[in-house]
Amino acid sequence: MTDAESLVTRVRDGDLRLHELEEHADAETAATARRLYVEQEADVDLSVTGEYALDAEQASGSAIENMIGATQIPVGVAGPVEVAGGDADGEYLLPLATTEGALLASVNRGLSVIRSAGGASARVTKEGMTRAPVFRVDGVVEAAETVEWVRENVDALREAAESTTSHGELMDVTPYVVGDSVFLRFRYDTKDAMGMNMATIATEEAVGVVEAETPASLVALSGNMCTDKKPAAINAVEGRGRSVTADVEIPGEVVEERLHTTASAIAEANTRKNLVGSAKAGSLGFNAQAANVVAAAFLATGQDEAQVVEGANAITTVEERDGDLYASVSLASLEVGTVGGGTKLSTQSEALEVLGFAGGGDPPGSNARALAEVIAVGALAGELSLLAALASNHLASAHEDLGR
Repeated sequence: MTDAESLVTRVRDGDLRLHELEEHADAETAATARRLYVEQEADVDLSVTGEYALDAEQASGSAIENMIGATQIPVGVAGPVEVAGGDADGEYLLPLATTEGALLASVNRGLSVIRSAGGASARVTKEGMTRAPVFRVDGVVEAAETVEWVRENVDALREAAESTTSHGELMDVTPYVVGDSVFLRFRYDTKDAMGMNMATIATEEAVGVVEAETPASLVALSGNMCTDKKPAAINAVEGRGRSVTADVEIPGEVVEERLHTTASAIAEANTRKNLVGSAKAGSLGFNAQAANVVAAAFLATGQDEAQVVEGANAITTVEERDGDLYASVSLASLEVGTVGGGTKLSTQSEALEVLGFAGGGDPPGSNARALAEVIAVGALAGELSLLAALASNHLASAHEDLGR
């Protein structure tokens, strides 16, 4: 009997629980045992799930619990494209992981057109990861007292929060009052980390100071004013993570030759679809398919995939300028990092190396900002390609031609 099989026997005998296996074997053996158990219980063959290049010890230590293997998602590459950004400056290949046929072809078409126009510009215009605890007070008088103290003592909160991290910096604290509830939205510069864990730990320390100095009592460390992994207008307005915009101006003849339509037709499609249609639908995202590129880039580079919810919070603008086409995409809350979390896994780290952004940047924060800028250009390419397909009535035929 192998070590993995003996672990399965102990689980069946009630001597061990599945989540305890790493305490009795190395991570690889624990994953194998857990996979054998699932195979027997579900009467399935998980041999392909058990074939992976990840370091099981690293994955189970930082990215997953109860590991049984890995799911493989095809990874393609889009580009290259010239990006003139605040931190990204040069030609880049963008790795994208997806199971949606035609996505890479669409993004590559858009990037090819952007390349023909001399590349795109991109800038991170605002950054800051947020955590917003909610407190209980007796009423509006205590709420006002708490808010006043917070506004006058941000330095004390900063000292407490920053005592938990050698990298994060508390940028500001914004109070909100709803009856006998007080929300404090802490915003941090997390450098090259996406920073959600950093912000949570730092805020917990600052909360102790608030409770000691005000009548407020903590109810929950997250009060949903952050807002994390949920559609929220506050992120669309105030931003979260990195707010980034990419734009390009494409000569009219390039639009006609490469996209088989006109600048005015694409502008009209964008206005009626992305702006008017989205407004009528009550959408928080005024774009064609930004989530497609954001999700694929997140999976490829080890970001928190649930934060695609905020990453798709984007507005696409298009206008005709004397026959030429101006297009931009502004992503209000793109939460990305190049250190920590899933970015440490081997394949995700390789994807970041393809971009040249693996690990911490010099200066700190520059790699994460550069990644945001390149993803924004990728999203812009996807917007251009889809809008052109719609404007020229080629969307269905493009999918049909690719056999999707």
